[in-house]
Amino acid sequence: MSNALWIFIGSGLGGVARWGLSGLIAERFGQTFPWGTLIVNVTGSFVIGLFATLTGPEGRFFAPASFRQFFMLGLCGGYTTFSSFSLQTLNLAGEGEWFRAGANAVLSVVLCLLGVWLGHTIALEINSLKGS
Repeated sequence: MSNALWIFIGSGLGGVARWGLSGLIAERFGQTFPWGTLIVNVTGSFVIGLFATLTGPEGRFFAPASFRQFFMLGLCGGYTTFSSFSLQTLNLAGEGEWFRAGANAVLSVVLCLLGVWLGHTIALEINSLKGS
């Protein structure tokens, strides 16, 4: 039960971080394209790739399974916004904004995969460093 509580807390923290960052991006760049959601998903993908590799069985830093769950399932899960991405893309398509809908889908998939790969790659380099 305590793991569920920590995942719950992490999800809340991640959700608040998502709300803050996506709102800030929307204020700065407008809402004609969901830049905030895209940036949240890309940064979340990077962070989860980095953290998972750094703290995994072959990672440089030990993290207990309960903390990994708090961070990856809770914090990152609450922070990233695939459901928001899906709804915003559907709304763009429904408004006849086919180019923006397609751009959001393609950019989200490609950049999130790039983000998780980059985080993973950086973590592999950190893991290979000598010493502590």
